[in-house]
Amino acid sequence: MALDGITIAALVNELKNTLVNGRITKIAQPEKDELLLTVKQSISDGSGGTKRFQKRLTVSVNPSLPLLYLNDENKQSPLSAPTFCMVLRKHLNNCRITDIRQEGLERVIRIELEHLDEMGDLCHKFLIIELMGKHSNIIFTDDNNKIVDSIKHISLLVSSVREVLPGRDYFIPDTQNKYDPFTITEKEFTDIILAKPMDIAKALYTSLTGFSPVMSNELVYISSLSDKNSTKELSGMEKLHLYRNFTRIMEQVKEAGFKPCIIYKENEPVEFSCVPLTMYSGSSTYQVKQYESASQMLCLYYSSKEVISRIRQKSYDLRKITNTALERARKKYDLQEKQLKDTGKRDKYKVYGELLTTYGYELKGGEKSFTCDNYYTNEKITIPLDENMSAVDNAKRFFGKYAKLKRTFEALSVQIEETRQEISHLESVSNALDIARYEEDLATIRKELSEYGYIKRRNEQGKGSKKTARSKPLHYISSDGFDIYIGKNNYQNDELTFKIATGNDWWFHAKASAGSHVIVKTDGKELPDRSFEEAARLAAYYSKAREQGKAEIDYIQKKHVKKPNGSKPGFVVYYTNYSMTIDTDISGIKEVQE
Repeated sequence: MALDGITIAALVNELKNTLVNGRITKIAQPEKDELLLTVKQSISDGSGGTKRFQKRLTVSVNPSLPLLYLNDENKQSPLSAPTFCMVLRKHLNNCRITDIRQEGLERVIRIELEHLDEMGDLCHKFLIIELMGKHSNIIFTDDNNKIVDSIKHISLLVSSVREVLPGRDYFIPDTQNKYDPFTITEKEFTDIILAKPMDIAKALYTSLTGFSPVMSNELVYISSLSDKNSTKELSGMEKLHLYRNFTRIMEQVKEAGFKPCIIYKENEPVEFSCVPLTMYSGSSTYQVKQYESASQMLCLYYSSKEVISRIRQKSYDLRKITNTALERARKKYDLQEKQLKDTGKRDKYKVYGELLTTYGYELKGGEKSFTCDNYYTNEKITIPLDENMSAVDNAKRFFGKYAKLKRTFEALSVQIEETRQEISHLESVSNALDIARYEEDLATIRKELSEYGYIKRRNEQGKGSKKTARSKPLHYISSDGFDIYIGKNNYQNDELTFKIATGNDWWFHAKASAGSHVIVKTDGKELPDRSFEEAARLAAYYSKAREQGKAEIDYIQKKHVKKPNGSKPGFVVYYTNYSMTIDTDISGIKEVQE
């Protein structure tokens, strides 16, 4: 989701508490649409001393991802500073931040700055940050609201609404005719906004400044109106109930009662918010994680999004190769099954040959068929004949057909098993791609596909070849304190099962489904039922069965798990196992980040 007015309010509250009275000691412009301000702050430590700290404020007005957050990281600046950066350095070097505020619930942040001019007189300037999608900008104005400069110059040729050029007056254009959520009356809310003939949530976010679709859906949900589709379906009492819940949210924003959180689905961030999103609570599909600040929330959300996006892009060719090979193998398997079915009549030809050998003396020649007793079933049987061949030759013909079909059956039986194993192997590779998190995970999968001939082997010893970091298995800790390890690919599965696990450790795997090997290290202790269930949930979640919501899990002590000679990585056999059916919810299991 994009930044909305409530998230901006949380950021402004954080910036106020952190940066006000601090001094800007460094101004950099790492990108053409990004500004980096280094702010040093001194505060009393309560014991007569002074505590000093430094923060960096990153402001990006990239049209595709406008963003603002506090962090401690620095960025490389260009050798030659852009014009806007030089203007800010001229006016604002060592200036003091006196105030930071938001314009209503607009996505606009106004930073008031105090500095000395060339004559030594105290002056006030303003740095205005507009985070409005493709219209985002950073504008520097004087105390008379005149634009000194901006990171993006907007002329009337670009926008007929407002010019953003040095010397022009600064103003926030009101082009959408939306209501201010802080000042809207009950009558305006119920009689105007909720009178619009459209979806309830849409009526809210298209009418209220800074109110996003996510917050609109949350408001509808907490008002128990999620089953109502249109404003036309609302009664007077329901409209009033909706307005009162709306005022509660706005009171929470006014009082800075922010609780930054990210909503995850299968470890992928899908939403963020600075007020609780109850519509996701209690769901096994989504997990809610709380964070200390809006900056931390935004940093983690977008960095996670970037990692996932990059991994998906980099894994595209591997997915395509795997899916193509899997589709080809499945088609081959279906064809082989059909051919195997056709060999089922081989025994019939053998019986024909034996009966002709036994009773063929009764034939005089020229018959098209022959009926005799089948001494295997004690029933009459009619055998089709070639009228131009003798009984002996007809028998030989049937024995020949039998021999050919028998050879085909034996060859196909071997081929079908090989194809079945190939499909199982490719499905496990596909599952590994689904749970891959880092580039080293993809490198391991690429190596496996290369070794089995699905992609052309690279010259890894060639000049300039780089060693990739080693992929590590996932690590969780059960509620009872037991370490649980999960293989992210077939090589890790083998390593976990046959090198890391000891004989009495427990091994888990989704039954008849591609998935990770899950190992619970017991250290010789008895494993509680809760840890069994948590390990089973992890095995279900990190398998192809996770899409079904529930899965049957096999579990057994590691000493009973064997690997056949010459089998593909990740393939094991076991015979005396336990089983349980369990859901795929792993939200309560602690993951160890390594």
